[in-house]
Amino acid sequence: MSSSSSSVPDYLGDEDLTQETRDLISSLPSEKGWLVSQMYQFQGRWHTQALLQGILKCQKHFEAQDSDIILVTNPKSGTTWLKALVFALINRHKLPVSSGKHPLLVTNPHLLVPFLEGVYYESPGFDFSALPSPRLMNTHISHLSLPESVKSSSCKIVYCCRNPKDMFVSLWHFGKKLAPEETADYPIEKAVEAFCEGKFIGGPFWDHVLEYWYTSRENPNKVLFVTYEDLKKQTGNEIKRIAEFLGCGFIGDEEVRDIVRLCSFESLSTLEVNREGKLPNGMETKAFFRKGEIGGWRDTLSESLAEQIDKTMEEKFQGSGLKFSC
Repeated sequence: MSSSSSSVPDYLGDEDLTQETRDLISSLPSEKGWLVSQMYQFQGRWHTQALLQGILKCQKHFEAQDSDIILVTNPKSGTTWLKALVFALINRHKLPVSSGKHPLLVTNPHLLVPFLEGVYYESPGFDFSALPSPRLMNTHISHLSLPESVKSSSCKIVYCCRNPKDMFVSLWHFGKKLAPEETADYPIEKAVEAFCEGKFIGGPFWDHVLEYWYTSRENPNKVLFVTYEDLKKQTGNEIKRIAEFLGCGFIGDEEVRDIVRLCSFESLSTLEVNREGKLPNGMETKAFFRKGEIGGWRDTLSESLAEQIDKTMEEKFQGSGLKFSC
């Protein structure tokens, strides 16, 4: 698919692929996607051509530091919100939320927290060592495919998981905004089938989630597992939990309330920078703000499609101890 549409991010395109990536792609299993023309399977996961190139470069060149904080999600699992919350949390002393001049009021969270594989594709010369410490970054990369330095260092990983039905529906609507030509004639029934087969960007969903879930239980000092639903229902408590995990020191109730207020969906979605702004890749910032609800899948999925996802997830997560609300 071409990235000629102004709303489509570069990393859904294929215009700057290296010969190395093209050679690798020619040997990989491929499938037609419902957000992109073609996806490729690498290390058991499905990727766009551009994001695959970003992952390869990230694996080769990214050097984690012990003080790094890496936010990990599946696509459309609260990434924007998590970026805002953790950015406000770790910078609360030098950038007080109560000052009324916070960067989040004038800058989209995606510009404040670099997306590793996206940056490695769009700006391969980007100097991560120039970021202030602790460096805060995010990725959708599976645990299996993380750069070795991330696994071997003492850096912290915060993983946010979302109910698969809400995640799917959010991704479905996101796709319609980003790639209307690709999704216009693509039936949602076929997209659900592909999702349940694990064939979507970053999928299979269950592999991605379970890798981080099991790692969080084996090494709770390395990976903190949070859910979008808990973040919504008890945002303050979850912020305190994240703060404790990151070693941020004591955080008072008033500071927590300020962060919750600043980073709420209602607050962020009404800011001009998130209603009218665009990222450097041309993508409109309003595409990241739809509803942010729990259980919003009910507006889009029929009972039979919801049941199809539920049955798949019940089978895939059996025995893991992980349950999804809603």
